[in-house]
Amino acid sequence: MTSTVFGQNNKEMTEFDSNFSHTVFFWLKNPDNVADRAAFETSLRKFLDNSGYAKTKFIGTPPSASRNVVDGSFTYSLILSFDSAESQKAYQDEAPHKLFIKESESLWNKVIVYDSISI
Repeated sequence: MTSTVFGQNNKEMTEFDSNFSHTVFFWLKNPDNVADRAAFETSLRKFLDNSGYAKTKFIGTPPSASRNVVDGSFTYSLILSFDSAESQKAYQDEAPHKLFIKESESLWNKVIVYDSISI
């Protein structure tokens, strides 16, 4: 059984590549600081607009938790898909990713990454 999943970014609807999923959670040092949030979002969007490897790109914030199993403690989430583990590794080393880290790492105090491959 094959299914097709689509994700939408600001520009277009793109097919979610189920080969490799990269999910990142960020906790900003000052999550209520409007300037910090704007700087983080600007840097993250610039990075994603220039990434040569990420296919689908989703930036999120936690909704109001309706159940106790929902962890809404993070400030931002990022969900990306890649066509392979090799593409995800190349993404880690590309210049836009490194620039994003340089510009934004002073804004966060915690980052957790969950990578998954399709079964």
